[in-house]
Amino acid sequence: MLDTNFLESILNIKTINMPEFIFNSKLYYNPVEFVMDRIGGTWKMPILWRLRDKTLRYSELKKTMPKVTHKMLTASLRELEEDGFISRLVYPVVPPKVEYSLTERGKVCIPVISDLRQYGFQLMKDYGIDVGNEDIVK
Repeated sequence: MLDTNFLESILNIKTINMPEFIFNSKLYYNPVEFVMDRIGGTWKMPILWRLRDKTLRYSELKKTMPKVTHKMLTASLRELEEDGFISRLVYPVVPPKVEYSLTERGKVCIPVISDLRQYGFQLMKDYGIDVGNEDIVK
């Protein structure tokens, strides 16, 4: 077993220890895990992506994601709102009108999602998966 101090002195590098931390009674081992807990999963990033340029009503979001169940869409929207990525505006009308839009925190994560999306398309190509229309990739 090599001594890390010895390696650091020879290679002139410093090892970086990822900080463990607890948030809402959950232990996290790195910041990526923390981010993925906030915006990861099947539906959260697609929701944020659809809200990147405009405010949408619940029904408009649902139409763009026909595979998501009402229960999952509602839960994902609720969690994104609780974590400060989206805002929910309820109009006092009958029937109820609810609109969703990105907060500043939500806007900041759009470039991250864009990079992940581009990487996902490239990885799909690398694995021989047809990505369809090239306009979608851009």
